[in-house]
Amino acid sequence: MSTIAAAEHHGSHRDLLLTSTGPVARSAVDAIVVPTVRRHRHLLHAVRLSHALHCPLLVLCSGPYTGTRRLRPLAGLGAEVVVVDFPGVHAFRIPRLETSAVLPPRFRRRADTAAKRNLALVLARMLSWERVVFLDDDIEVEDPDDLRRAAGLLGSFSAVGLHLAGFPDNSVVCHAYRAVGGAQDSFVGGGALVVETGPEAGFFPDIYNEDWFYLLDGERLRALSVTGTVRQAPYDPFRTPERARSEELGDVLAEGVFWLLDEGRTIDDAHYEYWSDFLTRRRRFILEVLHRIPEASQVNMADKARMTEALRASLGRLALITPGLCLAYMDAWRADRKSWGDFVRLLPPAVTAEEALLRLTAPGQKPPSMLRLPPTTD
Repeated sequence: MSTIAAAEHHGSHRDLLLTSTGPVARSAVDAIVVPTVRRHRHLLHAVRLSHALHCPLLVLCSGPYTGTRRLRPLAGLGAEVVVVDFPGVHAFRIPRLETSAVLPPRFRRRADTAAKRNLALVLARMLSWERVVFLDDDIEVEDPDDLRRAAGLLGSFSAVGLHLAGFPDNSVVCHAYRAVGGAQDSFVGGGALVVETGPEAGFFPDIYNEDWFYLLDGERLRALSVTGTVRQAPYDPFRTPERARSEELGDVLAEGVFWLLDEGRTIDDAHYEYWSDFLTRRRRFILEVLHRIPEASQVNMADKARMTEALRASLGRLALITPGLCLAYMDAWRADRKSWGDFVRLLPPAVTAEEALLRLTAPGQKPPSMLRLPPTTD
């Protein structure tokens, strides 16, 4: 399978990562950011990390199970916790992204993770948090010192990820590829990423693989390294075919861009003919994985059926993706990079999160609800 698919799919982008030479100095982490829609128990690990690192934990919440009314049980656990109810990007003076506007309705996502991360970047910039950890609520850091070492690397790199141990984090299609014997790696992602928040920091477009786009700098990849280890909580990638359907456009765009980077080329080489060829290659790849599912002896019959349904959903969505849409999206991404950079460079400083949120609130909108749980001493 690996040999057959090698011409259609890159199972790893590890060669794009840079290696640090010499000893790694530890640096302080200014804040940990967790976007969430889940109950408070899923945040206990992040609270313990914040306490160990002596930095605030910023929790950006949406949905009925979390938020300022439900996260008070996190008080008294040692860390300073700032909880913000995220009402949607419309509530803030933040640039509207062309990468969202250019997409037809069926391609737009319902998740708000990217928008929460963008708000966190803005708040960090205003509050002079220079080294920030993005952490998902289903990822655990084995050693808090790994985050200090990652922060210490930021003098040489724009962002530093952590090695993913245990359950792999991939798209549905890549999970299926691994399940039928393909050599599939996991790349650096926003679920465990230490970043600088200077004026040249990127943004997260509202699309699957938004973290890969954040890591891009103009036509190339930012200086990116990896250190330490985190563990991803297991999940079922084939629970519903809708997951595969919603991921397909982001997977196509990100894998298409990173294919070029793997070959030493730049995003500027992603012209109409390139996307036309890549979409054909992507279809052959998914069809090949589908063809191999019946032969996958390590996969039970029920999982084979769900895997097949998911990949058919990917193919259905892939059929609606055109080279023109890919080109339009990348043009919109370039425009967003400029408008976002201009916006970030003009942000005013703020002393507190409350002040920053008040300044960011859009006209006619109420400031979002915020809860600050002060740190406690041991």
